[in-house]
Amino acid sequence: MTARCFTLTITTPSQIVVDRLAVSSIRAEDDSGAFGVHAGHADLVTLLSASVVRWRGEDGSEHYCAIDGGVLVVSGGTDVSLACREAISGTSLDQLEAEVRRARAAQLDAMRRARVEQTRLHAQAVRQMLRYLRPPPKQGAAQ
Repeated sequence: MTARCFTLTITTPSQIVVDRLAVSSIRAEDDSGAFGVHAGHADLVTLLSASVVRWRGEDGSEHYCAIDGGVLVVSGGTDVSLACREAISGTSLDQLEAEVRRARAAQLDAMRRARVEQTRLHAQAVRQMLRYLRPPPKQGAAQ
């Protein structure tokens, strides 16, 4: 790693998306707007909006990561850490857009299936309660 680079780490609760990668710059977005970070940047903590974080590797290659909001921390001008709930990384914006669409469709499908299952369980519980609350038939009465 050269003096003009710093390390980038992006994590979610379930995975490490980027692990101490040497980068020369990063662009992110918070509520005040877009901003950039280079080596030697002052310490910073900010809450990021749902957006695409971009960075340039020390070899000059562009990389992207779609995040669902998160916290960005710059430490000592040499380390940038980003913690977020969801992150999808990619090497091109077109590929990243397609991957985000796939992930969103899968997420919506899972939510739909969960609602259907919840409705089924609710109906089953109501039927069970009605079975216990209904008075038993009287003995000797015609059925």
